[in-house]
Amino acid sequence: MNPVYHQAKFINSAPHLKDTPDDQGLEIAFAGRSNAGKSSAINTLTRQNSLARISKTPGRTQMLNFFAITEQQRFVDLPGYGYAKVPEAVKKQWHALMETYLSQRKSLCGIVLVMDIRHPLTAFDWQMIEWCQHSGLPLHILLSKADKLTFGAAKNTLLAVQKELSGIPVPITLQMFSSLKKTGVDEVHKALDQFFSLSQIETNLMVD
Repeated sequence: MNPVYHQAKFINSAPHLKDTPDDQGLEIAFAGRSNAGKSSAINTLTRQNSLARISKTPGRTQMLNFFAITEQQRFVDLPGYGYAKVPEAVKKQWHALMETYLSQRKSLCGIVLVMDIRHPLTAFDWQMIEWCQHSGLPLHILLSKADKLTFGAAKNTLLAVQKELSGIPVPITLQMFSSLKKTGVDEVHKALDQFFSLSQIETNLMVD
């Protein structure tokens, strides 16, 4: 467990890239289909019940939401994609915002992709995986809502997803996770630590 994540604070919500915090330091973005449990995961990892807004209506995260971990480290909650009952034009706007952020943000150092363990590897999930492959960014996958399955069924899904991803030439790690049962929190913290520390080492080497 890394208590530094418990001091996370909301910075702002950005409807456009120009509204984001200065592109300095390091950021880890949380992505996931609407209703996959992305905001719940952020709240669980930071031990804060309402840091990331949770709604019973999927797709309420409509902007880039930034959270400070330290002065040089941030989380970014990306717009959920999929179930939201909004006009198609709004969905396209969300998608364009995400694409612009993912392709242009220099401080982005890793992606946490949240999938509902009962419905893994959706079309959106594959888009994110392919984007990480294209950009070379490390990816950590949370198979969320693991409490909804028996341990055996959850483990089988983990192994099946692992097999599907075995041929992809980018660093991908994955795990079972449950916000309700607080399962897998330490494992996620270790992955986040690694994203931040590896990127910091690369930054220092570039400076030197």
